[in-house]
Amino acid sequence: MAAGNWVLSWQVLQEFSNVALHRFAVPMRPADLSDHLALMLWPHCQVLPSLALYQTAATLHAQTQYGYFDCLNVAAALACDAALLYSEDLQHGRVIGSLRIENPFLPQV
Repeated sequence: MAAGNWVLSWQVLQEFSNVALHRFAVPMRPADLSDHLALMLWPHCQVLPSLALYQTAATLHAQTQYGYFDCLNVAAALACDAALLYSEDLQHGRVIGSLRIENPFLPQV
């Protein structure tokens, strides 16, 4: 993956869609979500489900004790050779393989 590029997994699209429709202070209209997915997010969706991805997530779950769905995100990041995974749910600064996890909501020091 080239520097400056960002990618998403299918799982991130699903989670975003659910939050956008149901949990935003002002929920997105379905038509607006559809447009946002097509124009902004889908072009970056490069990780789709596969047996290997699910197996990697299971292995990561056993190694890290992270929740399985979090491990799917880590497995997806590893599958596309990402150097950085932004997550508020995982341990900030943790390195798994060549992947570093950062919480983008922590104050900058």
